[in-house]
Amino acid sequence: MSSTVIIILIAAYFLLLLFIAKITSKNADEASFFIGNKSSKWYVVAFGMIGASLSGVTFISVPGWVGSSAMTYFQVVLGYLLGYVFISFILMPLYYRLNLTSIYTFLGKNLGKPGNQAGASFFLFSRILGAAFRLYLVCLVLKSFVLVDFNIPFPVIALISIALIWLYTNKGGIKTIIWTDTLQTAFMLVAIALAFWQLSSAMNFGVFEAVGAIFESDYSNAFVFDDINSKQNFWKQFLGGALITITMTGMDQDMMQKNLSCKNIGDAQKNMLSFAGVLVFVNLLFLGFGALMFMYIDAGNFGADQWSKSDEIFPALALSGNLGMAVAIFFILGLIAAAYSSADSALTSLTTSLYVDFLEDKKDTPVQAKKKRRVIHVGISVALFLVIVIFEKLADSSVIDQLLTVAGYTYGPILGMFIFCLTSQKNLANKPWAIWVAAIAAPFLTYAIKAGLETSAPNYQIGYELLLLNGLINYGLLMLFGVNSPRLQTQNKPPATTIG
Repeated sequence: MSSTVIIILIAAYFLLLLFIAKITSKNADEASFFIGNKSSKWYVVAFGMIGASLSGVTFISVPGWVGSSAMTYFQVVLGYLLGYVFISFILMPLYYRLNLTSIYTFLGKNLGKPGNQAGASFFLFSRILGAAFRLYLVCLVLKSFVLVDFNIPFPVIALISIALIWLYTNKGGIKTIIWTDTLQTAFMLVAIALAFWQLSSAMNFGVFEAVGAIFESDYSNAFVFDDINSKQNFWKQFLGGALITITMTGMDQDMMQKNLSCKNIGDAQKNMLSFAGVLVFVNLLFLGFGALMFMYIDAGNFGADQWSKSDEIFPALALSGNLGMAVAIFFILGLIAAAYSSADSALTSLTTSLYVDFLEDKKDTPVQAKKKRRVIHVGISVALFLVIVIFEKLADSSVIDQLLTVAGYTYGPILGMFIFCLTSQKNLANKPWAIWVAAIAAPFLTYAIKAGLETSAPNYQIGYELLLLNGLINYGLLMLFGVNSPRLQTQNKPPATTIG
């Protein structure tokens, strides 16, 4: 497929997104941008969240990761289920009861405004890194495989990508994203299902025969129970997956903002639980495709030695022509959809958090509030661009592994602060210095413990339990600095934030 044809496809796709944005942003106000006027249909939110949760990282990195780790990532996916149940019945009822726009206003309960802003700060840092990871991966594929004939520099590709996201999210915000994510999820699922079917045919398998062959192969090894030292040990990955979900979804403004746009807690819970069930199946499909892809490579049907990064193997195969033109077309559309279904909501949630948690002024007129929000929207877009360009110089392995490892450090303080506010009878509302000391010290202490384990117990590989360790250290420091007092009374709780 020529690069010109691919560019035309991408342009047509974005015109469709802009058309959806025009329809959904009609009569949009600030409440539309932040919480979709509390009118989103739960089943639409649930379907769209599949794409936002998986992103370009899952679309490309999970199949490529099977080559070195088999299907052990499925242990993490099973842990996700436990996390989603916790979010549905513990965190979301709390958020709805307090009528929150930014979930970090909850932290003001025991930590005051400094705690609110500390939690929001770590979210901003974490989500900018996460969104940059995801967009970097797509920009890399566009440069290496799609736009190679045009020799466009990587920073230019990144700049254009972010500018397009800004265009269709600028007015409607979350109200638009609910519907664009639905379209993007559909393209992603069609792309991976079609690729699986075509790859099965290329190996002279029917779909069910392909599934049987996968289970008989070494790549189907999904569970590691016998080696506690292994990073892929079941309990490490299962509990790590649960904690990753609780923090990166339940304590993450990006993912919760969609849920908070549902009209009531019942709809939000139906959305979350149905989404969780479908997500397990979809991840299994990606893992199965990865196993089949490496079986295809091992049989000598495609050379992968020339690709230094595992994340490049699926794009190379999909665009090679071996699986037919339809797979190449839908791969491009699926890749773009996967990337932008995550990045667009990240841009909106980052704007929301920075505005509500730091810069909102009740004295602002509606015109002033809109102007301030738009300036923030542009600023976040610029920050994403800079981080993507920096990461392009640093990335050297599977992006999904890097993403989850970084999350262990950046989301740990958020986890610790939420545990403190949910369980402690102490408060730190008048000790802003202690909140920031605990939040900053916890990741450094976690890293020091990890380094110490590598020296004293070299056979033990610390995995995603890093997140739990980090959260507990932060919680312990908050408990150490806190003062015993009755739980803050209702009048001391942060006021519910509403927009519009």
